Amino acid sequence: MRVFATYNIKGGVGKTATAVNLAYLAARDGARTLIWDLDPQAAATFYFRIRAKVKGGAKKLLKGKRPLDATIRGTDFEGLDLLPADFTYRNMDLDLVRSKRPTQQLASLLLPLSLQYDYQFLYCAPSISLVSESVFVATDFLLVPTIPTTLSLRTLDQLDQYLQERGATRPRILPFLCMVDRRKSLHKRICAGGIEHHPDMLETIIPYSSLVEQMGLHRAPLAEFAPTAEPARAYEDLWAEIVNRISL
Repeated sequence: MRVFATYNIKGGVGKTATAVNLAYLAARDGARTLIWDLDPQAAATFYFRIRAKVKGGAKKLLKGKRPLDATIRGTDFEGLDLLPADFTYRNMDLDLVRSKRPTQQLASLLLPLSLQYDYQFLYCAPSISLVSESVFVATDFLLVPTIPTTLSLRTLDQLDQYLQERGATRPRILPFLCMVDRRKSLHKRICAGGIEHHPDMLETIIPYSSLVEQMGLHRAPLAEFAPTAEPARAYEDLWAEIVNRISL
């Protein structure tokens, strides 16, 4: 089993679209896939047409009083399950503080599911917090959508430095350029040198497109309502590149 997290310190960089589309593509390829929406805003849960509600909330979930199995919901897509968000996740940092091994908690909860799924995706809120640190421990790979702007690349450097300071427990960062508008000279210039900016920068580029925004209207992955469109093909290329990269 491989665990991914779609993560960025910044908001509005395409994490929701990344999590939803890649989890869908993994399941479509025949992999048993779970996505856990850890964001109290519940965007990924909304896209999959599932109610954002966990009985007992984050507190009971983290204490193990409600097993993850009892919370998981099937989506409309074969092989793809969702552990929905809940508004109580906004207090998850406080709930983790009260546990004996807060940074190990999410990994411990996910471990019993390791035989049920080939891939697990953690969809994360934009922050650096105790939840984030728990995600870093539980995750093999951080998928980091990065807009080609100076500040966005600076944030990527900050994340990379932070994880390097963690030492051996850090997950591998797989950043990629997202929401790219080639009409903008800065975007074009950064894309030209993007692979050199970070040693693990993926080559696939996700273009800016209003179709990505329309996922909220259709409440479905791109491949379901616009399979031949450029952004849908880009996400397919991205997933293929990720699978190839993690197998090396």
